Amino acid sequence: MVTATGLSNGPSPEELVDRYRAEQVDALARLAATPVSETPSVKAWRRAFSAFGVKPTQYRSAVEALLRRLDKSGEIPSINTLVDIGNLISIRYSLPVAVLDRSSLTGTLTVRFATGTEQFVDLGSGEEQHPEPGEVVFVDEADHVCARRWCWRQSAPSATGAGTTAALFTIEAQHDHAADDVGSATDDLVSLLNIYQPRSQISAYLLPN
Repeated sequence: MVTATGLSNGPSPEELVDRYRAEQVDALARLAATPVSETPSVKAWRRAFSAFGVKPTQYRSAVEALLRRLDKSGEIPSINTLVDIGNLISIRYSLPVAVLDRSSLTGTLTVRFATGTEQFVDLGSGEEQHPEPGEVVFVDEADHVCARRWCWRQSAPSATGAGTTAALFTIEAQHDHAADDVGSATDDLVSLLNIYQPRSQISAYLLPN
């Protein structure tokens, strides 16, 4: 988990876009040798989804969805500096990386099983929904869900945009040697934030299983 304040989000600078595109080219070469479904980290997330009753081929983890989109289209367009940094790290390590606007959160954020009464606004459709009981969710103290089915989909209010000045990044993994990959991904994420958000204040934490 990485927290960053003092941010100035906006369109990615050309250098970051070039890095982002180069990372996608490298990822496409890896996917040509190892399909998305056979990537160890993706397989581990499929097992985790199945364990709490979610069909993993119907609801794909964020990293699987991102890699499949890249494999199909050949490119993931630039969105903004914070999202591009998160996606770059996600593609590099084949791990789900969430980028949340902290101003959207009320109080602390908890990862727990849903009761089904919590509120969620879908990022893609804007539709207001309730999670199914038993889903793993990221939820704040106002019972607003910012991520459903663990790392399946983010909420619309938690998405970062031009007004984002404070963000929370999460990097998660379930596979063998996950701790090493999460540690390396966190170091790279912090490095990119230091380069492209030089006025920000950054803290990184490793949460135990």
